[in-house]
Amino acid sequence: MNTLYLRSAAKACLLTAVCLLVTHTLTAQKGQALTEAGAIKIVPIVDSLEHPWALAFLPDGRMLVTERPGRLRIVAADSTLSAPVEGTPEVYNVDQGGLLDVALDPDFADNGYIYLSYAQMGEDSLASTAFGRGRWVDDRIEDFETLFVQEYKLKGGKHFGGRIEFTGEDMLYFTMGERYQFDPAQDLTNHLGTIVRLHRDGTIPDDNPFAEASDSKPEIYSYGHRNIQAAAINPATGILWVTEMGPMGGDELNQVMAGKNYGWPVVSWGDNYDNTKIPDPTTRPEFTDAAIHWSPTISPSGMVFYTGAIYEAWQGNALIGGLTAGGIIRVAVDGDTAEELERIPIGGRVREVAQAPDGTLYVLTDAENGQLFHLRPFTEDGK
Repeated sequence: MNTLYLRSAAKACLLTAVCLLVTHTLTAQKGQALTEAGAIKIVPIVDSLEHPWALAFLPDGRMLVTERPGRLRIVAADSTLSAPVEGTPEVYNVDQGGLLDVALDPDFADNGYIYLSYAQMGEDSLASTAFGRGRWVDDRIEDFETLFVQEYKLKGGKHFGGRIEFTGEDMLYFTMGERYQFDPAQDLTNHLGTIVRLHRDGTIPDDNPFAEASDSKPEIYSYGHRNIQAAAINPATGILWVTEMGPMGGDELNQVMAGKNYGWPVVSWGDNYDNTKIPDPTTRPEFTDAAIHWSPTISPSGMVFYTGAIYEAWQGNALIGGLTAGGIIRVAVDGDTAEELERIPIGGRVREVAQAPDGTLYVLTDAENGQLFHLRPFTEDGK
């Protein structure tokens, strides 16, 4: 392939990216998007959130939103934003690190537990990913307790992962990046680049795939991951699906199976940032390949399987946020296969996608002045 062709291709890719960004921005300004489920209205609810990362719905209809610098906020029904909630853990707010996911215990009505994941600081500016829980009392968190800390703590502020996903069996999955360290993602004696499965109190299930192995961390459920910032259980099967950020290209959607190795950094559908090639996953059949891979990248973050009644065309589909995609990627999942169906432009770096109890959607955009958007159908009068 000659140099002229490479330069032309690079210019074409840049032009395409610019055009997509302009299209997304215009769509957001118009406050609407055309989808296969019909026209939807994109309504800004809250502005000036500082790098919001995740949201969860309280039983009374209010929302909890995390901001990466370390704040947990309450969004009221009238869109009023609260002062920072008391009782959250201290976080390592450097680069991609900070306060990350928020999730309510499936038995929240009885036990009041709220879970938070975050980058935890150690000595000498070393950090790792952690999660814990505390009780929600009078709009604050009491008795927050750290339940799990990734080994090992390292310098740098990249690839913390951090999504919490509950199973239907009194357990949860927790996703972690490999902290931009590459090779440790293939080493089962640490948690870098792994998904762990734990009981909700942080104890280790006896049937974890490496629970009896003397040379492995017993919490590990799968490994060989790069940086997972989206996770959701398919309600049709009960199986966990995650998205994984690749390097230059090679973002992935993976079905997560016990004990499987997903190949990073030995194989990838992308290339290293210095343009060196990485072998494709098909060259190493011992690794589990992705159901979908994206090049150019979409930078996936946030995901939900849609189960509401409002958008019938989306029933059972995975809705995945895209930071560089600037919108939502809708994917049909059938067994262990998946297919991208459409992209819904939002007009910003989509960090989180969440389904509200009424079946509408809420989206967070990642920026210094990030926003919370409500996605809902147009009414008959066009409003």
